[in-house]
Amino acid sequence: MRAMVYHGPGNKSWEEVPKPQIIEPGDAIVRVDAVTICGTDLHILKGDVPAVTDGRILGHEAVGTVEDIGPGVKTIKPGDQVLVSCITSCGTCRFCREGRYGQCLGGGGWILGHKIDGTQAEYVRVPFADTSVHAVPEGVATQDVLMLADILPTGYEVGVLNGGVGPGDVVAIVGAGPIGLAAIMGARLYSPSQIIAIDLADSRLEAAKQFGATVTVNNARQDPMAVVQELTGGLGADTTVEAVGVPETFELAVALARPGGRIANIGVHGRPATLHLEDQWIRDITMTTGLVDTFSTPTLLRLVAGRQLDAGRFATHHFGLDDFPKAYEVFGNAADTGALKVVVTR
Repeated sequence: MRAMVYHGPGNKSWEEVPKPQIIEPGDAIVRVDAVTICGTDLHILKGDVPAVTDGRILGHEAVGTVEDIGPGVKTIKPGDQVLVSCITSCGTCRFCREGRYGQCLGGGGWILGHKIDGTQAEYVRVPFADTSVHAVPEGVATQDVLMLADILPTGYEVGVLNGGVGPGDVVAIVGAGPIGLAAIMGARLYSPSQIIAIDLADSRLEAAKQFGATVTVNNARQDPMAVVQELTGGLGADTTVEAVGVPETFELAVALARPGGRIANIGVHGRPATLHLEDQWIRDITMTTGLVDTFSTPTLLRLVAGRQLDAGRFATHHFGLDDFPKAYEVFGNAADTGALKVVVTR
């Protein structure tokens, strides 16, 4: 089969590799019908995730059709169309029993495209299939379901829920890429009074307006602090969400929070960032970090199936599998191409 294989920082290849086989009783082999590229994949290619080694098939998001199952799989069968979640769950360890599937101790967590071969291929082996895939609701478009593999639960859980967004809040989201936009979409479910999107790219700020941001700030031309303070009487935002993963955006997210405010970090950081405790120790702030657990995926699937969330609007570019290198080029140059999420289909 063909797959997108990592060969060290800055080096990837769409090449022929062996088709995966059942290894454990709980495994499923899924034929990939649609797959996408994540900002985390770009971090991997920058060398920010050293656990990803030469020869690893990239990718952790897909919708596909079950081709084969191990003897221990009980909830799916060949022919079922499923969402392959970015998080794999053993279902029985301490953290899985608490719903913290991202911290799985039993061989799960974020492993696809990280510690084992991932989804950017014609086929993928999914361990712990009973607890790591979700049935695709009838009548929901494949590309809509694909957005629930990672970005929507990540923006919702790590941004909105960790950030404690509530009715009437002022929410500042630093970074209007796909994860920032997912946080905007999730925040709207809680009726904040203002959602402020901050980014350097006008194209992404325009997208932020379409997703529900009430105020946009291009911080190449405007001072985000001045904008947020003007909207809040000098206090700062109730919740800030860091959705980029570089030191400058983290430090900005902390600075924009009001006393007693909450800072939710989503970004994948490859370099140290400074937390200015000499300024922040007295301000009663709460800061959260997190890897998505995907406990919210069933809820989000119901909202998408009920047309309460328009997940398909993330998909801006479409490619066939053999155009995977071009898809990476377009997604990696999103500031110029306007790409939010690329959808690569069989």
